Amino acid sequence: MKAPTGARILSGVKPSGILHLGNFFGAVRQHIDLQEENDAIYFIADYHSLDSVRDAAERRKLSLDIALDYLAFGLDPERAILYRQSDLPEVAELTWILGTVTPMGLLERCHAYKDQMAHGGKPDFGLFAYPVLMAADILIHSANFVPVGQDQKQHIEVTRDIAVKFNTTYGDVLTLPEPYILEALATVPGTDGRKMSKSYNNTIEMFATAKQLKKQVMGTVTDSTPVEDPKNPDESNLFTLWSLFATGAEQQEMADRFRAGGLGYGDVKKDLLERVMDYFADARTRREKLVSDLPSVEAILKRGAARARDAVAPLMDRVRQASGLGA
Repeated sequence: MKAPTGARILSGVKPSGILHLGNFFGAVRQHIDLQEENDAIYFIADYHSLDSVRDAAERRKLSLDIALDYLAFGLDPERAILYRQSDLPEVAELTWILGTVTPMGLLERCHAYKDQMAHGGKPDFGLFAYPVLMAADILIHSANFVPVGQDQKQHIEVTRDIAVKFNTTYGDVLTLPEPYILEALATVPGTDGRKMSKSYNNTIEMFATAKQLKKQVMGTVTDSTPVEDPKNPDESNLFTLWSLFATGAEQQEMADRFRAGGLGYGDVKKDLLERVMDYFADARTRREKLVSDLPSVEAILKRGAARARDAVAPLMDRVRQASGLGA
């Protein structure tokens, strides 16, 4: 799908862990690009993190980390809106209103709830109602497009279903969003070969210290093929990781070296580390500067929240009027 232009874009980032290469190549870099020609709104989904992070101090730190990362990557707070979800209390109000028209069966079919039930989990109300909060996040801004991966398309379908239910009940008030499926990218492998995920503890973190980053990269799991023997780049998670930072011509050359033999995995890891450091050098410098002035970062979030509240006020007035709330 062609990238939208002149549209209202909305996406949230859940502060449940430190961002890593999988997050960056899967979504973050495209979020930054979309701000150039669209009305982009991004929020730190700290309400959503309540279902997994149970420590208050940790949540605040992770939320701040997300803000630092996005600003370091180039999010322009004068062009895009960046705010903390809990600084927009109207979203909680809209969640309740939407919840009163959302069928139980719709929520029971959602992936996260079904997965927990299938594995003998004990889902709480937060997990069950998670899709309603997500719908409120999107609908409150009358977003046209929501950038998602193919596996997240259900979230937008549920949001549309909820919006239709509200509009059928109270009148045509809510805008139905469309999913913008992010550019297809092969799953970024973790250092153990599985999908890179904080839950697997197999991540490479862009803003880790140089020492930590070296440990993560050099710890990438490889097979025991001797240096002198040929290797298959198509079956190497190390080659896949390395390719993220290489041109097409460089990838072909490295693939040929793999197949020819005489190439040690250690040499590839060292080159990968150098490329990661070079690729993110400017962002790392910007982030260090931001960390030295955290009050300014907090001020950006507060300004973003104020802009968001101003932006959603007309919609919330229409929602309340349509549903008979207030005078």
